[in-house]
Amino acid sequence: MADMTVIDSDYDFGPLHAAMQRYVDLELMPGISSAVLKGRDLIDLHCVGWADREDKTPLDVDNIYRVFSNTKLVTSCAALLLHEEGCFQLDDPIDSYLPQLANRQVLRPDATDPEDTEPAAGPITIRHLMTHTSGLSYGLLDPDSLIFKLYTENKVTNPAAPLSQMVEALASLPLSYHPGTSWEYSVATDVMARLVEVITDENFGDFLKARIFEPLGMVDTDFHVPSGKSDRLVTYYAGADLMEPMLSGLSRSNDMPGFPIQSGGGGLFSTLPDMVALVRGLIQGDGMLLRPESMALITTNQLPEGRNIQFAGLGELPGKGHGLASAVSMAPLPHEAPGVVGEFWWGGIAGTQWWVSPNNNLAAVVMTQRQRAFSHPFAAELKKLTYDAVIT
Repeated sequence: MADMTVIDSDYDFGPLHAAMQRYVDLELMPGISSAVLKGRDLIDLHCVGWADREDKTPLDVDNIYRVFSNTKLVTSCAALLLHEEGCFQLDDPIDSYLPQLANRQVLRPDATDPEDTEPAAGPITIRHLMTHTSGLSYGLLDPDSLIFKLYTENKVTNPAAPLSQMVEALASLPLSYHPGTSWEYSVATDVMARLVEVITDENFGDFLKARIFEPLGMVDTDFHVPSGKSDRLVTYYAGADLMEPMLSGLSRSNDMPGFPIQSGGGGLFSTLPDMVALVRGLIQGDGMLLRPESMALITTNQLPEGRNIQFAGLGELPGKGHGLASAVSMAPLPHEAPGVVGEFWWGGIAGTQWWVSPNNNLAAVVMTQRQRAFSHPFAAELKKLTYDAVIT
């Protein structure tokens, strides 16, 4: 298990803790846990609120969360471990390993018919998958789009389906754009998880356990919650209004996105200590999970010139690119501290998130469980207060 001993420091995290409590008191978040690291040292650890509001079960450090897209970091690390061993090259066509994805068709601009396509200008490469520039989509965030309809009808993210079946479902579907020319959040990381299975001839979950979880001491991270740990799983909540995130009110929710059972893009359960262990493994020091060359690929923007990451409903995020595992910050947004430049980061749709700032030798993990909390204002405020406490 990760060392969660907090070292003595002179940093004042009072404003951060007060903000966390305010979000709970206003019924905007059920509970929040956070950990802040300077280098690999834990300099702050704080929990407020409830694991279950109705039962009045206080949130604790070892509660288990649905981390959703934080899973992508684990999957990317798994792929990079294989890349370090020479199992593939980043610019290999994916159809060399998954022939179902050869000879792609691409929807023409403004297409309203799934047959309104043209041949892809080139193959999907592994680098495209790792940077979400493959032309694949999610069928998750833009319900008015043709691609959403196609992914839904073909059950691409069927929660009962294995990764192999997901790839088969993608085989007949067009791409949203020509590989390598744009950016769209997608099932690409799930395709990478299947790539790991094909290369290693192992079950994806078994590979993660042997190569990442056990070496890092991540004792509570898995694609399911064993019955003996189910009492530690936090309750999932919805806000009062999806379109008004600062409107008070929370309700228990079973409306959670569906993913393949061992989804490399969003299927894991984990805890604050386990996520701290994972983040520590990416910070300079003894026992790093990946080689420096891999870390350089994670922390360097890989997107085409002039492209930024963008989400349906949120628009483009200027100054935010993507490396081989997560977003990277080349410039701060108006509400961000200047110190975010050089940071790599990501989060899950229910609000679990992590970020690492090599330039400031600073990192943090934040855990909560509210529907669509990934883009909730709480995340930006807590990050800024963390920077304010440490960077003077």
